[in-house]
Amino acid sequence: MVNFELETKIAEWRKWDRHPETKDALKQLLKEKNYVELEKIMLHRITFGTAGLRGKMALGYSNMNDLVVIQTAQGWLKYLQVKDVILLRKNGIVVGYDGRHNSRRWAEFTAAIFARADCPVKLFGGVCPTPFISYAIGKYGCAGGVMVTASHNPKEDNGYKVYDSNACQIIDPVDKKIQSAILRNLQPLETSWNTSIIGFTPLITDPLHQLTDDYTKLVASTINPVYVNNNKKTQLSFTYTAMHGVGYKYMKRVLDAIGVHIIPVEKQKNPDPEFSTVEYPNPEEGEGSLNLAIKTAEMFGNTLIIANDPDADRFAFAERDINTGDWKIFTGNELGALLGWWMLHCYEIEHKNAPMDRIYMLSSTVSSRILQIIAKARGFNAIETLTGFKWMGNKALELRKQGKTVLFAFEIDIGFMCVPEILDKDGISAAAHFTTLCSFVYSSGMQMADKLDQIYSIFGYNVYKYSYYLCSDRALITKIFQRIRNYKEIFGNPPELCYGTRKCSILSVRDLTTGYDSGEPDGIAKLPNSPEMITFRFEHEFVFTLRSSGTEPKIKYYAELFAKPDTTIRNRDKLRELEHQVNDMRDAMLEICLQPKLNNLQHRED
Repeated sequence: MVNFELETKIAEWRKWDRHPETKDALKQLLKEKNYVELEKIMLHRITFGTAGLRGKMALGYSNMNDLVVIQTAQGWLKYLQVKDVILLRKNGIVVGYDGRHNSRRWAEFTAAIFARADCPVKLFGGVCPTPFISYAIGKYGCAGGVMVTASHNPKEDNGYKVYDSNACQIIDPVDKKIQSAILRNLQPLETSWNTSIIGFTPLITDPLHQLTDDYTKLVASTINPVYVNNNKKTQLSFTYTAMHGVGYKYMKRVLDAIGVHIIPVEKQKNPDPEFSTVEYPNPEEGEGSLNLAIKTAEMFGNTLIIANDPDADRFAFAERDINTGDWKIFTGNELGALLGWWMLHCYEIEHKNAPMDRIYMLSSTVSSRILQIIAKARGFNAIETLTGFKWMGNKALELRKQGKTVLFAFEIDIGFMCVPEILDKDGISAAAHFTTLCSFVYSSGMQMADKLDQIYSIFGYNVYKYSYYLCSDRALITKIFQRIRNYKEIFGNPPELCYGTRKCSILSVRDLTTGYDSGEPDGIAKLPNSPEMITFRFEHEFVFTLRSSGTEPKIKYYAELFAKPDTTIRNRDKLRELEHQVNDMRDAMLEICLQPKLNNLQHRED
């Protein structure tokens, strides 16, 4: 039976929605009397957060569809009108989109809604990389921007990613203010469904051609001409996959400009909303997602693979060992170590004898601490932020306003920021710097795995393990973390971890959900509050973090162990020894903290 609240929402939807597919889907659910599904999609609204919106493209307020996007655009418009109507009317917004189903359509809805409110709109005339939004906002002084994308999510999903006037992704409390504005402007205006204004108003312009030229010149300008010449001299060839996304033509333009040659994976070169050759279009997933790239590389005799995710804001790399023929897919932490070393090297070459105390690098709190270790040895500053480039971009901007130089930022999820003018992760500029690093390393007779070993041998060994458990029950996730907070009842007092026949003392615990950190003199964590996230710091440089995902039904874990350089043992032997140790400690922590069997948690293997 339909209750009054559901009946009201269904009537409201029927009155407001105009898309034939969602109208038919509603009729079908009513015909089937599927009130459980109707309650789920009609009585629970998708929440606008710091990542904007992301969800399944389907009927209902809990999903991504025409009506929800129009309501969101109307609310965002009202928010910007209150925040700074003068800037909005003067410089407007920038709107981009990827190659997914509905992306262009929803971008055009947004552009038309703003233009009808007399706001200039820079609407890209074709698909573009997500980092173009950050770059465009900064370049044109826009009041904000949006990218319609679900990044590397499955084909059924789409999203609506909003940027602030500072060219960074929005952070709290901006998301809450936009959400409130959305809820106050739910009824779609008659004109909000009409995009015919596009092409017939000077308020909507297409910056894509000029911005692509400017972006290409900008990224190329960040590569030292000496190293551009080395790229041309070394003549390395890289197999490249765009993962059915937007990256290829932009990647080719930039790499051509710096003398780097790529061979594309033809079946994955162009945007394909069906992602027809890969189930999960995320290069971070490893060999499964890079299977075609590996086959293409082997067919052409290449030993180097570079990859973007579908919206080209992430960068991945794989290398074939010239001795064994085995492929190594580098982790985000390993790429962060290599790029961090490279960005520092390039800075030191161009600024000889410059003081290092005003130089900064950033990483997210769940990423490797390798930058902090290098910084301690070389005299620059490496600081951590909460997870996500919304935090690193805003922190980089804050530091630059103080006259500091931010060389680099990275996060474990293969996100890298290498160009100062782009305050977001950017898979194309990261590729430009990394392929140049490859030419530098190969011209000295090493492979990238050798260079990584060299960095470890100088600064310290680092072993990092991370993965996740699936858990769709939010109440259970809350219960699990509440139990972990009472850690002294679990680990004893003083708290220590028993693994195998060994013990390891817990030195401090940080809980960013409550703002507590036992390692700080006042017990207050330095980082802002975050959804469920607890970090244990142990003796012997072992750190273990558990956190819930903000966008997916997951409990993620991160285990890291550091050891000082040891000239008496081979690098890979030392790493193997550390790997056994971190595996034992990780397994013990997971069993104690998460109780996977008791809680029926499904593990995704490393």
